[in-house]
Amino acid sequence: MTERFSGNVLRPIDGPEAKRPTMGEIGLNNFAPYLMNRVIARWNASLADDLKALDITTAKMRALAILSITPSVTINELSVFAVTEQSTMSRTLDSLEDQGFIRRQPRPDDMRVRDVTITAEGRAAFESLWPTMYDDFLKMFQGIDEEEYRTFVAVLHRILQNIRLHEV
Repeated sequence: MTERFSGNVLRPIDGPEAKRPTMGEIGLNNFAPYLMNRVIARWNASLADDLKALDITTAKMRALAILSITPSVTINELSVFAVTEQSTMSRTLDSLEDQGFIRRQPRPDDMRVRDVTITAEGRAAFESLWPTMYDDFLKMFQGIDEEEYRTFVAVLHRILQNIRLHEV
């Protein structure tokens, strides 16, 4: 795709009559949400292929990754962190529990809330996945130095703050 737009993409809009650039003027290669979708779709596809060889799904990997660094979360919190629908997360946790990778226990102060924790078997399973995840991560950021990476992550945090729906 050729670059067509030389104006400011992030124009301040002062009222409903203000001139906004068109998608055609900006172009897909200058439209950050499009690029983010492409990057994440490619990351998810590559990782899913690599995880398939380890006989684990992306949803299970996300749950185990989160649980490997936090002592306990609720299903709702885990769904938010994993960017997964709660119904999908519930089915994923059923499977992980059947495999002995997680434990769900009611909270003593509120029996309606279930805390999810990782078991030693789940931790070992995640530790076997981690090298694959980290290697895919390094491929994605090949040629990007540490300072660029830190700037990129800082910008992502600012964007997330702008669009945040959940406190986590």
